[in-house]
Amino acid sequence: MLNKKTLIAVGVVVLLAACGGDKDKVDGKEDLVEVPDTIKTTVVNVGGELFSVPSPIQTALLIQKSGVTYDKTILHTSNKVNTYSTDYLRALNLGIYGADLGYVSLYNQTQDAIGYLGALKQLADKLGVSAAFDAGTMKRIEGNITNKDSMLVLVGIAYRSSDAFLKNNQRNDVSSLILTGGWIESMHFSVAAYKAKGTNELKWRIAEQKQALGSLIKILSNYQGEEVKALAIELNDLSKIYEGIQFKYNFVEPTHDSLKKVTYINSTTEVMVSEEQITQIAAKIQEIRSKIVNSSNS
Repeated sequence: MLNKKTLIAVGVVVLLAACGGDKDKVDGKEDLVEVPDTIKTTVVNVGGELFSVPSPIQTALLIQKSGVTYDKTILHTSNKVNTYSTDYLRALNLGIYGADLGYVSLYNQTQDAIGYLGALKQLADKLGVSAAFDAGTMKRIEGNITNKDSMLVLVGIAYRSSDAFLKNNQRNDVSSLILTGGWIESMHFSVAAYKAKGTNELKWRIAEQKQALGSLIKILSNYQGEEVKALAIELNDLSKIYEGIQFKYNFVEPTHDSLKKVTYINSTTEVMVSEEQITQIAAKIQEIRSKIVNSSNS
């Protein structure tokens, strides 16, 4: 039986299993206050081609920053693990639960996190990926369990061993589905937050997922299972909505500070997206997510 600290450590690693990163080794208690960009973005190598997909942590950080209050009702229920009878559904829901854990953790909702931690552990066991997590890194995570910023850095380190495990054991399909589930849930968070507090930053975040969506579709195209093909069709339908969103790049001459030896980039990018497009995206995300979280088999 795992103790509470170990369970938390396993859960947090699963949370960001798709978020690459690296940091120098730090023993004992960590005092790291900066969340590195490598934790916020996932770079996936598929067939020698690199794809960049924002992690659920990136979206949760933006939502928290925007002033949106904690809303437990938008989360997936944590007691449905045993209803998922295929690795396809388990992997997708592992990504969803991981995003949920990130959300509750950033809002310091410790009690709500317990259910998601248990769900993550069960799904990891059922998928056979629990062995992906390096014992040494897990111990360091346990020692810094109350330091949120240090935890985010440490899970980036943990990713290296878990990613290598999945690839070496030919589990790239599982890794890709976990990534997709996390992205879908983070999009679910974004549209819910936009409905609650329609800031331009949140609208931009939803619109800029056009590129990430394209990356996910290309990643999933490498797998031939009927379930994955059906999911790719759903995501392609979503991409058709995104086709109407336009980005305008405005070039402004950069300025250079010769004393500081720094060049400042002054160019900007405008996004042209309507409320109707946001509504359509929200509806399609809800449709896709509902099929994943409410299915018991495929």
